[in-house]
Amino acid sequence: MYRSSLYIFLLLCFFLISNHSLAQNREQGPWWPHAIWGEGDQAGASNWITPDKIIESLSLVKTGKVYELGFPYYNGMPLLAGRTYSMILPGSPTGGPYEGSGLAYNDEFVCTQIGQVGTQFDGPGHIGQQVSMEDGTQEIVYYNGFTQQEVGNAFQLQKLGIEHVKPFITRGILLDIAGYKGVEILGDSYLITVDDVLGALERQGIAEESIRPGDAILFNTGWWRLIDDHEAYLKWEWAGLGSDVVDWIIEKQASMTGYDASGDGAGSNSEVHIRLGMQHGIFSQEFMTFEDVLADEVYEFLFIFTPLRFTGGTGSPGRPIAIR
Repeated sequence: MYRSSLYIFLLLCFFLISNHSLAQNREQGPWWPHAIWGEGDQAGASNWITPDKIIESLSLVKTGKVYELGFPYYNGMPLLAGRTYSMILPGSPTGGPYEGSGLAYNDEFVCTQIGQVGTQFDGPGHIGQQVSMEDGTQEIVYYNGFTQQEVGNAFQLQKLGIEHVKPFITRGILLDIAGYKGVEILGDSYLITVDDVLGALERQGIAEESIRPGDAILFNTGWWRLIDDHEAYLKWEWAGLGSDVVDWIIEKQASMTGYDASGDGAGSNSEVHIRLGMQHGIFSQEFMTFEDVLADEVYEFLFIFTPLRFTGGTGSPGRPIAIR
């Protein structure tokens, strides 16, 4: 009797789970339409950057000192396997000098994955996930339920291109997790916990309650220190966010998160890319540097990053800055 009842219960659970996994289509799914921004939105959490948010953030500037949070782009910089960065000058000078004025000029030609090398920003069309739809078909789905058929094209994204993302002019908060743990670099595959986050906030004198929707939350793991050791820097054993920190960021409604590596630690199951970016539209900036802000112990600042408007691009290079 007991075994029979247990068997029926397990069958019922399997039936409900199976039906739930299939009860999704273009209009309705586990992460679409977006709970705040609604069906059709392509801007994600950059929608938090309103005129009021910008005015509020400008009040953080006290000295006007600017801090670079990104690395320069250069031939020979560390690249993830299979990616390319090459810049050449097609002639030097490329044109001129011209008779009369004497004017001469230089141009450059860059061959690269536009938004996926060096200090990089992931756009809403970068990450998708294959799911089972209600009709039994397998479909790759992106932010806000856009399907591969709607997004894909050999030349540019048809939906969710980087051009839809609004400029970030907002409050930035740097969480020095490595400093809180008393190390220069967090250990291989270390997953940051909420206790680490709260400890870093307390150490830095920032109240958790002060974090507002639209803030950019950045994490120092210390991996920026390895930039000149390409093998160590790119060995796919970065420290990253644990699942509870991902939950915390979603609750705080950040506009962006930033990392000196990828954000996804080696054991994190890609939660930064899948849950933050794809499911909630919270953007990520990767492979940043925090050397200068840490030297001055600057943990709260005006943060500015404006993604380049490459129509149909999956991401953007750029120059993130903090202003104190």
